[in-house]
Amino acid sequence: MYGNWGRFIRVNLSTGDIKVEEYDEELAKKWLGSRGLAIYLLLKEMDPTVDPLSPENKLIIAAGPLTGTSAPTGGRYNVVTKSPITGFITMANSGGYFGAELKFAGYDAIVVEGKAEKPVYIYIKDDHIEIRDASHIWGKKVSETEATIRKEVGSEKVKIASIGPAGENLVKFAAIMNDGHRAAGRGGVGAVMGSKNLKAIAVEGSKTVPIADKQKFMLVVREKVNKLRNDPVAGGGLPKYGTAVLVNIINENGLYPVRNFQTGVYPYAYEQSGEAMAAKYLVRNKPCYACPIGCGRVNRLPTVGETEGPEYESVWALGANLGINDLASIIEANHMCDEFGLDTISTGGTLATAMELYEKGYIKDDELGDAPPLRWGNTEVLHYYIEKIAKREGFGNKLAEGSYRLAESYGHPEVSMTVKKLELPAYDPRGAEGHGLGYATNNRGGCHIKNYMISPEILGYPYKMDPHDVSDDKIKMLILFQNLTALIDSAGLCLFTTFGLGADDYRDLLNAALGWDLTTEDYLKIGERIWNAERLFNLKAGLDPARDDTLPKRFLEEPMPEGPNKGHVVRLKEMLPRYYKLRGWTEDGRIPKEKLEELGIAEFY
Repeated sequence: MYGNWGRFIRVNLSTGDIKVEEYDEELAKKWLGSRGLAIYLLLKEMDPTVDPLSPENKLIIAAGPLTGTSAPTGGRYNVVTKSPITGFITMANSGGYFGAELKFAGYDAIVVEGKAEKPVYIYIKDDHIEIRDASHIWGKKVSETEATIRKEVGSEKVKIASIGPAGENLVKFAAIMNDGHRAAGRGGVGAVMGSKNLKAIAVEGSKTVPIADKQKFMLVVREKVNKLRNDPVAGGGLPKYGTAVLVNIINENGLYPVRNFQTGVYPYAYEQSGEAMAAKYLVRNKPCYACPIGCGRVNRLPTVGETEGPEYESVWALGANLGINDLASIIEANHMCDEFGLDTISTGGTLATAMELYEKGYIKDDELGDAPPLRWGNTEVLHYYIEKIAKREGFGNKLAEGSYRLAESYGHPEVSMTVKKLELPAYDPRGAEGHGLGYATNNRGGCHIKNYMISPEILGYPYKMDPHDVSDDKIKMLILFQNLTALIDSAGLCLFTTFGLGADDYRDLLNAALGWDLTTEDYLKIGERIWNAERLFNLKAGLDPARDDTLPKRFLEEPMPEGPNKGHVVRLKEMLPRYYKLRGWTEDGRIPKEKLEELGIAEFY
């Protein structure tokens, strides 16, 4: 087999048992790898109704067939598990170098089961795999954890994925961090890792990922890299200003959420933009493995020294969404989230919900004690509560449950800007209605990255679509984006390659590396199979489409108050029935057996 090794590690932390298991190329052609392989294993092996924080939940860390190759951005891996914040599937994607190192060690994935009696970490060096004591690093921040493990294993080359105090304390939106500042961020994967008493996974490898036709593959890689370098976004805006290049663009288009999505225009947007960051704080770019784009930022602050980030979503979540425009405070808050192991989007979303609850008088001052008041624009709130959330101290313990449970505890769940209880990212759907349908139907909840309709609706990729068009063409484009994203994730590539590359380009890369002769349609069918398999997992886990495939009332009933989208709401009711029909699902959003048979997954019906 090429690309994939056809091997994964299975570690049972309850028993201490470690196995290396194999799978064949037929399975790879059906699921490709990474996100696809992981959902197959979960459906095959695990009851979707398990408690996400119980030993019965499985945590799968999986790289794709192009991870660890010279394919552009071939450094991605996915963490797939049942989410403690949504109760449904989550697939958190991360870059850096950890995923590639896992492939260099000779494995495609790690399946973690059970729960260790005491804190442990897993150490992998090629064929050597062991479970080591981590009691001495339990409680440490991410940078301290990585430094300690490097010293213990005697290598600077080792790559580490770990949790901070937030994961240890089962914060429902804790992240898994790798390479210091890269995050498998969404869905509470860090809490699942913490529930297993697993502090870290350290991996070092010396192998080379097998390629079917090296000469052909290098020619294809060169061609695709040139496409990316000649693209105005992948080769221009992202390298120059990072993902925060979007701040001004999204604000000018009137969908940059402010103060918990109360409006979509922020007068101070430039002050927290990628342009401002480059002018004031940028030291250098930092690309992930095999990345020709290099959107990563290394910034310097007097308070923390050199740090990485923040990305666009983090700038917004810790900035405009809280009415904060001080970029230095935002950068420092992002650094704290990385160190404590917190998802920045859910951290900011939960604090924004708390601020609105406070603004409306539902949270009282006496409940906060000596803590800073939860007022919009109060930077003290940021730095104070990030630590309190991670440690579950004081009011931070309530915040650690996420915004939906927080708002629900005060009798006002409508204040939580979530889908399936996962906090929404930095695009108000009243300014991009196809993107809003994507939120409502996303398998992991309030997520933008698995169906980035901002590309056609705002940025014009692959071509410009009216953001307020709700036709079948818009819905078909969303379905294409969902299927294609599942394919890209499963290949082990970054979604930013879609700024320059199309479905045919991914076909070329995969066929050259894997020695296959599949068509573009064949690969998109793999993506469709993965999307439907994840939906099936959710249905088995208790998803009620009538209850869960929706948006907060704010977007459905409260027109945007100002800016280019003034007066608009999301016409979800017009789109959702047609989405189900175009997906080949039933009128009530379920997957008929005939559709599963068409996709070759009726065994999971």
